[in-house]
Amino acid sequence: MVEERVRPAATDDVEELPDRLWTVPNLLSVIRLALVPVFLWLLLGPKADGWALAILVYAGVSDWADGKIARLFDQTSRYGAVLDPAADRLYTLATVVAFVVRDIIPWWIAAILVGRDLMVGVCIWLLGRRGFGTPEVTYIGKAATFNLLYAMPLLLLAQGGSDFATIARPVAYAFAIWGGALFVWSGLLYLVQTRAALGSASKLTADTSGRA
Repeated sequence: MVEERVRPAATDDVEELPDRLWTVPNLLSVIRLALVPVFLWLLLGPKADGWALAILVYAGVSDWADGKIARLFDQTSRYGAVLDPAADRLYTLATVVAFVVRDIIPWWIAAILVGRDLMVGVCIWLLGRRGFGTPEVTYIGKAATFNLLYAMPLLLLAQGGSDFATIARPVAYAFAIWGGALFVWSGLLYLVQTRAALGSASKLTADTSGRA
């Protein structure tokens, strides 16, 4: 099993990043964020799936590009460390909501995915209160994101009765099932690691109090 390691907040890499806003990666992330409501409107309003798919493709490409640019040209920043995952989460949430409204996926699958994110958010908040940083990203989490990023556009392409939709449908469901399962698994790893970290912190506090 691949485990996530919980680090002390003092060694969190985010705190050591430069505090700068005007960078190319940040611009790409801001554009990606600004297109979230447009993406949602295209799916639920005119149901212009082609344009919505184009925005989703841009989101995926820019997500990859801003990380590459940040590393190649030393443009990492605290703002980027917040904007990038925020954009990813908003696109995931917007897509899940739209897919439920349009009956592309059942509501209970959406509830599991959203519930997982809420659970992870609570874990991160609890860790922060006890002086820990966020758990490191695992291969399971990366694999989950990879599968879900492919599943979303494929599920859009699978709508309709065309031959292409018929071919895309089983592939889309395969990515969605694997991605969803790995997404939940990575969330459970967060929970396990958070419990272990908080338990060790409580034990250390009790030992310190006992010696005082």
